[in-house]
Amino acid sequence: MHLWLKCRPMQMTSTLISSNPQDLNPSSLGTLDIHRCQDLINLFNCTFANHYNTVLIKGDHEPIYIPAASTEQSHQVVFAHGYFASALHEIAHWCIAGEKRRLLEDYGYWYCPDGRDSEQQARFEQVEIKPQAIEWAFSLAANKCFKVSTDNLNGAEVDHIGFQLKVSQQAKFYLENGFPVRAAQFIQVLQSFYKTKKLSEEMFDEL
Repeated sequence: MHLWLKCRPMQMTSTLISSNPQDLNPSSLGTLDIHRCQDLINLFNCTFANHYNTVLIKGDHEPIYIPAASTEQSHQVVFAHGYFASALHEIAHWCIAGEKRRLLEDYGYWYCPDGRDSEQQARFEQVEIKPQAIEWAFSLAANKCFKVSTDNLNGAEVDHIGFQLKVSQQAKFYLENGFPVRAAQFIQVLQSFYKTKKLSEEMFDEL
């Protein structure tokens, strides 16, 4: 989730194939061995667009969440450069954003870019634990490789293993106590589409 620039909300451009994600299938949307962003766009939009007036958009720049400026527009979850992992990450942020935050550009957060000092990095990692835990679950449900991201190549040294452990612990907590409602719903949609098995604790032990 990044906030680099202000963008004017665009009209919804994705076409909904069906209002029921169960109607979507690999033969109509893609193949199981190729992870296509258009599949995620279709799956997300037919799952959430009607109820939440929110669509997933492939962006040309950094990812951003853009709330609708009028009743004729949709809220937009914009992911970066057509990257599958970026789409999963931005969906994860949306899944834990509350109703009020979903009315604010980028949920009202300011992104501190690469080059963070130790204190800034600690704050960054704290707010990234939950969305990355959900992203990990999405990745497993989509049969896609996942790597935790500390996103600070030019800043203070980071404890990558320590951060990975925190994300793992959060994912296991969600698994035991329940994922956020929209995240749980999308996990099921991904599992149905990619024909993956039920999540288990040991899946979050190693990367």
